[in-house]
Amino acid sequence: MRNESLLIPISGMRGKKYILSDPWEHAIAGWTDWMLAANRSKTTIHTRRGVVRYIALQLGGDGPWTVTGAALLRLAAKAEWGPDYRRSVRTSLIQFFDWCVANQICDTNPAAELPPVPESKPRPRPVTDEAWQHLLATADPRARMMGRLAAEAGLRRAEVAGLKRQDLIEEPDGWTLIVRGKGNKQRLVPITDSLAAAIHAYSSGWSPKGYVFPGRDNGHISPNWAGKIISDLLPPGWTMHKLRHRYASRGYAATRDLRAVQEALGHASVATTQRYTAVTRSEVRAVSEAAA
Repeated sequence: MRNESLLIPISGMRGKKYILSDPWEHAIAGWTDWMLAANRSKTTIHTRRGVVRYIALQLGGDGPWTVTGAALLRLAAKAEWGPDYRRSVRTSLIQFFDWCVANQICDTNPAAELPPVPESKPRPRPVTDEAWQHLLATADPRARMMGRLAAEAGLRRAEVAGLKRQDLIEEPDGWTLIVRGKGNKQRLVPITDSLAAAIHAYSSGWSPKGYVFPGRDNGHISPNWAGKIISDLLPPGWTMHKLRHRYASRGYAATRDLRAVQEALGHASVATTQRYTAVTRSEVRAVSEAAA
């Protein structure tokens, strides 16, 4: 049962926000520091921390040590979560309570009783040619540049938002972007002369070490705002991330090299890359025709 005593309003802030009781806040803050020290990405930390705070608000109790496996099971059973979010919740809770056990806040990990959740069936959904052409025709220069970086270089919205002019380099075989992905992992993504020229033209006259998309999120536009800008230019149901699916699907269709697509996207696993690459009906038909 939700314990309203855990909800303490923070005054002097826009809107109404809440903190948890001191033991919960201290535990979550310590775990957050651990994730920062482990070089987890901002997105991962935000997601994991949000999950644990949500669970704390729902279950209540004086602190993490009061949470039981049975309570977590009841909450998970009633929740209308999709499979991917269920996996995220389970992973977040197991990691948090592992940290709590290691730091003698809890004796055991209650999240260990949550059953494993199988991965959902891959459903790549690349942005269609029609939707892509509409975006290019209606976007202002900033949005068009963001869209091209996602669709033609496969960048995540956070990677687009944090791109710097100095990240564009010329190598003997052509132009390349230095991309800082999840967990600050760096990868090199070759790009076309056309995209390189567009980046130069868009950011000409700006500081060579400045962000391509300046803003108030540590000097650059926030990833969420970048995503909203692009989503608003696409048909309902489409997101900026689906432009990354488009990049992966078109790249694989042209090369048939899944490992190369994996490297370009910055995935740790080929299995993840497979979730991004769509197969057309004509390609499936070709299998039957080849077997005939």
